[in-house]
Amino acid sequence: MAQFTSDGVEIAYEIHGEGRPILLIHGFGSSAAVNWVGTGWVETLTGAGYQAIALDNRGHGKSQKLHDPAAYTPAIMADDAVALLDHLGIETLPVMGYSMGARIAAFLAHRHAGRASAMVWGGMGMNLVTGLGDSETIIAALLAPTLSEVTDPIGRQFRIFAEHTGSDREALAACMATSRAPLAESAVREIEVPVLVAIGADDVMAGDPQKLADLLPRGEAFVIPRRDHMRATGDPAFRQAALDFLARNDQ
Repeated sequence: MAQFTSDGVEIAYEIHGEGRPILLIHGFGSSAAVNWVGTGWVETLTGAGYQAIALDNRGHGKSQKLHDPAAYTPAIMADDAVALLDHLGIETLPVMGYSMGARIAAFLAHRHAGRASAMVWGGMGMNLVTGLGDSETIIAALLAPTLSEVTDPIGRQFRIFAEHTGSDREALAACMATSRAPLAESAVREIEVPVLVAIGADDVMAGDPQKLADLLPRGEAFVIPRRDHMRATGDPAFRQAALDFLARNDQ
């Protein structure tokens, strides 16, 4: 992966294909390779004529690992994404994020108006505004000496995923402490670009997609059939809905 420096932090990224650039921002504990390549998104997007640009968020993948929670607010990570666009000389493009990546995309849209032409927020509904309450449980699971000591089901899920991806669990714990900061309802209402809010029908983490879409001046909701938060990521129906939305709205 290529690398550049964003406010002193080394950020890794990869570029696939030719055509209209699109920025991909992965979810918590994941990476560009896991979230976008392994799920078929990069193949789908490049096949549709896009150039897929995917970064590893700070603390993830091949990017620099920091253990200070103050380094992981969604505003800071949104600034990393915009710094990548500046590094590549790209002014405006569509942006897609999943879960934490969707929260980062939302902050990007609000902090850097004009940089996104259209957005797809996967795995993030009304909890963008209301927040999530299980962060401490997940942090404890990530920092537990062994997996056998983690009994909480959600905590175990995150711990197993972190071990599977070979992540720096201390960095992820720091990220979890601050990356879930909500975006105020008033700020959501100020996001003027078209946004597709796509949530799995069985997703109990994201919150209501229609309520979030209704706050957005140009929001649309899409429910991914028979998928929970984890299994919705690369679902073919989600991919097709995103392509259709971008074809209609990325002007």
